[in-house]
Amino acid sequence: MTDWFQKFLVSFVPLFVAIDAIGVVGIYIALTKNTTAPFRRRLLNEATLTALGVAIIFLFFGKVIFQLLGITVNDFRIAGGLILLILAIMDILFSNFERNRSEPGESLGVVPIGIPLIMGPAALTTVLISSESVGWEVTLAALLANLFIAWLVFRSAHQVTRIIGNSGAKAIAKVMALFLAAIAVMMIRSGIMGSMATP
Repeated sequence: MTDWFQKFLVSFVPLFVAIDAIGVVGIYIALTKNTTAPFRRRLLNEATLTALGVAIIFLFFGKVIFQLLGITVNDFRIAGGLILLILAIMDILFSNFERNRSEPGESLGVVPIGIPLIMGPAALTTVLISSESVGWEVTLAALLANLFIAWLVFRSAHQVTRIIGNSGAKAIAKVMALFLAAIAVMMIRSGIMGSMATP
C-alpha cells in the first residue's frame, strides 16, 4: 500500500501542477460571468467529463493517435494556445451584448474550459509520461483525484463574485482575460520553440 501511495503521489503532483485549477479559476470566472448558476453547473459537469474523456483516450491511445495523425505535442500546444488567444481577444474587445448574441456559452464546456483549460497539452503530456512510469492504474486514480479537485474549485468559484460585487467581478474578468491571452501566447511560444528544437 505504501508503494502504491508513493506511485500515486509521483503521478498526482505533476498532474496537479499541470492542471493548475487554482491558478486558472479566475479565467473560469471570466468565461462564465454572464451565465446563470444552473447553466454553470451543467457547463462544469460537461467540461469535467470532457476533460476526463480526452485524458482517458490519451492515457491508452495518445501515442498511437499522434503517430497516425502525424502531429506532435508541440502542434497540440500551439492549437490550444490559438483557441485561448481568440477567446481572450473576444472577451477584451467585444461588449457583453455582442458576445451574448452569438451565445458562445453553449460550447464553453467542451472548448475551452474542458479542453484546453482543464486538460491542456501539459496535462495530457503528463498523463502519457505518468502512465509509462507508474502504470495506467495509478495514473487513472491520480487523474480522477485531480479532476475532482478542479471540479470543487470551479464549483465554488462564483461565490467569490457575491463577495466582491458585480463591478469587482467585471474588473477581475477583464484582468483575467489579459492573463488568458498571456497564457495563450506562452502556449504558442513554447509549442513553436519545442518544434524548432525537435530535429
